[in-house]
Amino acid sequence: MPDALSRAKSGDHDAFAELIERHEGMVFSLAYHFFNDRSRAEETAQDVFLQLYRSLGTIDSDAHLLFWLRQVTTRRCIDQARRVKLRAVSLEDVELRATEKWADPFLDRLIRESIETLPDAQRAVVTLRYQEDLDPSEICRIVGMPVNTVKSHLHRALQALRRKLEKHS
Repeated sequence: MPDALSRAKSGDHDAFAELIERHEGMVFSLAYHFFNDRSRAEETAQDVFLQLYRSLGTIDSDAHLLFWLRQVTTRRCIDQARRVKLRAVSLEDVELRATEKWADPFLDRLIRESIETLPDAQRAVVTLRYQEDLDPSEICRIVGMPVNTVKSHLHRALQALRRKLEKHS
């Protein structure tokens, strides 16, 4: 039996739903950690999967699909952030996976707020590096930057985060 990607490419809507189910957590999580806003993350995920439906014919394999989803989600987040500079987040919307919670909720909130203040490119690179656990060579392909630029963004972002955290210690 052909895999879900092949079936979806041939018009099988159930197979496309299977692809969404398989990858929606990753897409939502990337967007959520970028915006720290549940509704914007949901909207971004919907847009990404609509774009996937329109672009299914260009996807060659499951690995290509994963790369494509990360790239499109990241670029969509950056584009939205450039259009709308709204940074406010209600505390009720902040939900973290158990493995990401810090022992100190104040520190956790401070880190999230500090990440939100980073420039869009730095925020995207930090999110891909530490949430998706991608190395700089993978990130550079997703965001379309040279690997040294990715490393520079990571370095600058971490320096900025350290300075902000030192002010509060």
